[in-house]
Amino acid sequence: MSEGTIVIASDHAGPSLKDSLKAELERRGFTVLDLGTHGDASVDYPDYGRAVGEAVASGEADRGVVVCGTGIGISIAANRIAGIRAAVCHDVTSARLARQHNDANVLALGVRMIGSEVALDCLDAFVTTEFDGGERHQRRIEKLG
Repeated sequence: MSEGTIVIASDHAGPSLKDSLKAELERRGFTVLDLGTHGDASVDYPDYGRAVGEAVASGEADRGVVVCGTGIGISIAANRIAGIRAAVCHDVTSARLARQHNDANVLALGVRMIGSEVALDCLDAFVTTEFDGGERHQRRIEKLG
């Protein structure tokens, strides 16, 4: 995936990291839909995870990126939307395998868990790795439906 639309959002813990990821995506030629938040005032991560999940599920965006303190809460919120496979990733290997084996369509990152360079490495793997497909991986993806 070298072009397309990616939707991105964070709760109040992640605007700085979200903005860095957004800039990198735009540098690579992606259209980025930024759903916020844009400051450190307390907000509810489920609202942002759900909004990203809905944008991907509806086809408004090809993939999504969500950021919160750990990546866990916002990924749970995104995963409540039918068709979303949000994966919390802490390193490039987990991001690559989330795409190859699980066809993850939302990358979840925890700003309190990883640094910005690791987050950028995860983003790179997320946007450059294709789903391996094949009968065994596809069968498992269908069971998630």
